[in-house]
Amino acid sequence: MNDANLKGIIENGVGNLEQTNLFEKVNFNPFGARELATAYRKTKETISTTINFNNRITLPKINGVSQAYIGLLPFSEFLKIVSDSEDNILNVFEDNVRDFQGDNNDVNGGIALTLNNEDSEIFSVLNNGVTIVASSISPTGDQFTISDYQIVNGCQTSNVLYNNRKSDNINNVGIPIKLIATNDDEIKTRITLATNNQTPIKKEQLAALTQFQRSLEQYYNSYAGDAKIYYERRAKQYNSDNSVLKSKVITVPYQIKSFAAMFLDEPHNVTSFFGTIVKRLNEGKAQIFNNVHSYAPYYTSAFAFYKLESFFRKGSIDSSFKKVRFHILMLFRIITEKENQPTLNNHKKMEKYCGELLLILNDDAKALKAFKKCTDIIENSGFDKSDRQNLKVLPKTRILIDYAKK
Repeated sequence: MNDANLKGIIENGVGNLEQTNLFEKVNFNPFGARELATAYRKTKETISTTINFNNRITLPKINGVSQAYIGLLPFSEFLKIVSDSEDNILNVFEDNVRDFQGDNNDVNGGIALTLNNEDSEIFSVLNNGVTIVASSISPTGDQFTISDYQIVNGCQTSNVLYNNRKSDNINNVGIPIKLIATNDDEIKTRITLATNNQTPIKKEQLAALTQFQRSLEQYYNSYAGDAKIYYERRAKQYNSDNSVLKSKVITVPYQIKSFAAMFLDEPHNVTSFFGTIVKRLNEGKAQIFNNVHSYAPYYTSAFAFYKLESFFRKGSIDSSFKKVRFHILMLFRIITEKENQPTLNNHKKMEKYCGELLLILNDDAKALKAFKKCTDIIENSGFDKSDRQNLKVLPKTRILIDYAKK
């Protein structure tokens, strides 16, 4: 928006609209690539359903929330929220920090046991229930039409209920429901955090709530063929997809580790002090998942991690170097870059910079040669990879950086 030519085009466009005298006021809101991606994603995720919500109470006015209700929903009505007319489960868990963890999970197994008992109606007092956040709620008497909604808490409960929908006792079950309408993303995130605070969620999983994370997942999905890897924004989201090679799945912790090592020069922290990185991330002090960052270095670092791991699996690189794999990622960037690393918020330059790295990574012969050069640096620089202390201190990392730059 600081570009003089762009400002001139905007002012001219606004002026032309105002001269028509058709509008009381003309406001211009910039709509860039990220906004377009978000709008496109919403067209794919928008879901609407109508339920009968008899047993409810209306919550008083809350700032940022247009409507809010708490109540008990019969299973037959709840099924309309989580499944379509063909009895397929809907994709309404994108804003949940974890995907379904499976029926063999102890907690989920306990829920299933309750649902299949003759006293299944006790479920409503044993379970914390389900929280649904929608963009809009249109009530007509007891009929509620909810649009553009997501289940932000209760993914496990919802999936177990769906999986046991044929149970003989399922129609005796009532599900505690919290139904909220808001268009404020910050409030949505706060609701998700608050409703999940009674379950043991790893701190790095909470990063899955940010808008940056959702857009990063879409960025990963823009790649195809051999360059395709999968970002597991929500824990275990690819577990049930047999078409996805598990070696190509990048979890949030490994995204943090590979990015911090490769583009922040912090392999010593992610190797032994990962908790420190996560703590700084949660406090807003770590330069990771920043909304102004380019997505390119995140994907590139994750793809480099995947390629390096594949060489370890094939035996192309000695397994003794696995303990310094994040140091190798850092060295790979240093020895293959054609120019100094741009700032993380310079999207155009960062795309070009990462593109040069990816050209090497997508060529197995060139990638292996570069990684082996990294292992040679580690061997010849005086860095003792067998000394655990060497792996976790900054001065030793600097020895590698200085040697690589020579």
